[in-house]
Amino acid sequence: MAKIGTDLNSFILEEERKYPNATGSLSRALVAIESATKVIASHVRMAGLADVLGKAGKTNVQGEEVQKLDELANRLMVEYLSQCGEFFALASEELEEPIFPEEGKNGKYVIAFDPLDGSSNIDVNVSIGTIFSIHRRVNSDVSDFLQEGYKQVAAGYVIYGSSTMFVLSTGNGVNGFTLDPSVGMYLLSHPNIKIPEKGKIYSINESNDKKWIDKGLKDYIESLKEEGYTSRYIGSMVADVHRTLIKGGMFAYPADSKSKNGKLRLLYEAAPMAFLTVQAQGVATTGKEDILNVKPTDIHQRVPVFLGGKYEMEKLKQVLING
Repeated sequence: MAKIGTDLNSFILEEERKYPNATGSLSRALVAIESATKVIASHVRMAGLADVLGKAGKTNVQGEEVQKLDELANRLMVEYLSQCGEFFALASEELEEPIFPEEGKNGKYVIAFDPLDGSSNIDVNVSIGTIFSIHRRVNSDVSDFLQEGYKQVAAGYVIYGSSTMFVLSTGNGVNGFTLDPSVGMYLLSHPNIKIPEKGKIYSINESNDKKWIDKGLKDYIESLKEEGYTSRYIGSMVADVHRTLIKGGMFAYPADSKSKNGKLRLLYEAAPMAFLTVQAQGVATTGKEDILNVKPTDIHQRVPVFLGGKYEMEKLKQVLING
């Protein structure tokens, strides 16, 4: 196991050495993400001083209002990931169609990302983040993004909060790295993250309970309350999932009468967070099947999301599947 304080680049190289046939492509791809998020983090820290707060006066492909920092983060991710030459294609939550950069024509991977999750919270200084999901290039077209989540070769997020953290899995567990701004490096601070089997927190927007399609969900939440669980809901997926990974419990964004297929995007949010959750020995489901087994049909597909510790998810399964 890597030592506390190991920098992210060294960690990535050590992981690469475990695979004799590795070419270094994934390592270089991850370093490009690292570089982009460091720049994004610097802009987030300056958001109250620089002219990057507020709305950009347009909507994205999801029909959501675009924030100025959204546009900046998206541009930085596209720029850094394109230039590294390791990605054949890039799909962003902010863009209607994937990008196929000239520099990546020989790239081995495709990446889907949410450049700035939780951006509606920017103006009130709530934690936000960047989420990413990497798959191997298979067919050399848009169908490369339509692979199940269990086929991800890496997934992670960066949370811009009281400190900036890079949380990563390449299929060998989950590790968290905290950015030390004095040296400009992500240093291992949370090795081998594992979700507690049973937590004390549930995270769901209860104001939508009258709209929930799964009627047993209200009973499930009430049963957690009876066991002494407390509610913590930030409304920024990165922040809510990060807390769940560290402290346990459950996070959910279910389907409702307004968003009948769920609200969270499969490629950009649900699949990478499910990958991390499972790698941390938790469970991730749509309520009907494992999120990692869902075969995407569209790059902007949405799904219901439930993830957390084994106890909470087994209890949920009894409610939603067994009725």
